[in-house]
Amino acid sequence: MKKLLIAVAFYSGFAMAVAQTVAPENDKDLKTWYHKDYATTKVYGVNTENAYKFLESKGLKPKTVVVGVLDSGVEVDHPGLAKNMWKNPNEVPNNGKDDDKNGYVDDIYGWNFIGGKNGDIGVDNMEVTRVVKKYQALFEGEDSVKNKENQAKMPEEFAMYMKSKEIFARKSEEAKQSLQLYTMINNAIPDMVKLLNGQNLTKETLATIKPANQQEAMAMQVLSQLSNDPQVAGKSATEVEKYMKDQMKEALDYFRPQAEKGYNLDFDPRASIVGDHYEDYSEKNYGNNHYEGPDGKHGTHVAGIIAGTVNGTENQYGVANRVAKIMTVRAVPDGDERDKDVANAIRYAVDNGAKILNMSFGKPVSPGKEVVWDAFKYAESKGVLLVKAAGNENEDIGEHQYFPTNFKSPLDDKPFINNMIVVGANTNDPLMLKASFSNYNAKMVDVFAPGDKIYSTVPDGKYEYLQGTSMASPVVTGAAAVLFAYMPSLKPDQVIESLVKTVNTSTSNGFATLSRAGGVIDVAKAAEYAYNNFYKSNGASTKSVKKNKIKNAKKNSAF
Repeated sequence: MKKLLIAVAFYSGFAMAVAQTVAPENDKDLKTWYHKDYATTKVYGVNTENAYKFLESKGLKPKTVVVGVLDSGVEVDHPGLAKNMWKNPNEVPNNGKDDDKNGYVDDIYGWNFIGGKNGDIGVDNMEVTRVVKKYQALFEGEDSVKNKENQAKMPEEFAMYMKSKEIFARKSEEAKQSLQLYTMINNAIPDMVKLLNGQNLTKETLATIKPANQQEAMAMQVLSQLSNDPQVAGKSATEVEKYMKDQMKEALDYFRPQAEKGYNLDFDPRASIVGDHYEDYSEKNYGNNHYEGPDGKHGTHVAGIIAGTVNGTENQYGVANRVAKIMTVRAVPDGDERDKDVANAIRYAVDNGAKILNMSFGKPVSPGKEVVWDAFKYAESKGVLLVKAAGNENEDIGEHQYFPTNFKSPLDDKPFINNMIVVGANTNDPLMLKASFSNYNAKMVDVFAPGDKIYSTVPDGKYEYLQGTSMASPVVTGAAAVLFAYMPSLKPDQVIESLVKTVNTSTSNGFATLSRAGGVIDVAKAAEYAYNNFYKSNGASTKSVKKNKIKNAKKNSAF
């Protein structure tokens, strides 16, 4: 699921939801906190600059690393991304031909597997909705005898159906109630402004206000709670109005699609838009080259964390901004991604030269998990690293599976592939290091990385703070890209080991027990570990240094 994390704060019974982390607009230090060196700042950043310094001190020269961003789409001409977008060298732009004969016409920056001749999918169902719709008549139809026969014939499908049915019932009701609640609060904003009557939002002001009716009483309840919020306490009525409108827009934009489409058994945009034979998992040549899609916010933000470049007065930059090129593969709608699209996206990115794939998505059930696992194995055979977000439910993923997963069963001792790293999210507060939303598990989550208050690129050439394991995953992707760029002979499992073995640990609130590594990645330490344990030992570094010396000697002799 392409998930803009909803941070919830309860205002006297009213839940306020925002998709973006509220943070000071011009705090340059906060905008780049995830690059910080823990040793000198005590902030759990990933030590980006020292990684480059170490690698360059060894005489290593980087090679470009192509990173596939499997997501909601990317604004390819964003001024903070344009320089680092991958371009297909074997395709002639906009000539309507498949020049490189890869099955995709005019795939210059990547491909879109959730579009077609009739447009692009913006909102899609949740996977549990699709499962309930597909199996309801088989397992709970009018013929009880036939139901039991089907349940016996298809025990795995029946178990998935029952799990999906429970989640569907609970989540669909939550979405409907939330939409109703936020609509009520949104409608009460004019009353909030009226009650303030041009005065600033303070407890003293509120003490003088007497609501005249039930609507005003509700508005007063929200104002009372807002007066405790440092973001708006003491602000003018106009500022309070703007703040509330922004908050409610984010909330309604999140819950309305869920309530009206995501958990709607009668909604299915697939056939009319994509036009593929959906049940045919072998089918791969569908889609279009609309790289951003209807809403590329999530994917654009992810891309910026990996390879964003400093743009004018904006000082945001990605972890691998000096070495990575972004290939965009659109496969994740507002709703749950489909397994067929995920598998095809993986194969497309691998076949077109991506060395790392970032996968900031997930869901609780996966009808086509086998085809996705086959794609994982394909990526493994090609030496491609998979970086996966752990999820935002604050759950133990050993108890609550989060697909796609590299464990075929939570009971397995180890993953069935060696090329995937799973990432949880940490904050910049050492006392509350685990982000409140992050999933965790001492076996199935490998590392943590910054994922709270992360500033990066969004569409229309803009920047925003977002939060989620969706943001932590690309931090690790960027780190891996740095290691691969300077030490191209590394294998995915060596990069994973380097990141896992060199984390900065913490004893805060049991943080060390929440992942396999027990800490937050440190790119500089990982670079040194990889260099000393893998790259230097196989002689590659010596060859690289000699080659650079010869190149420099020839260059100098030309003058």
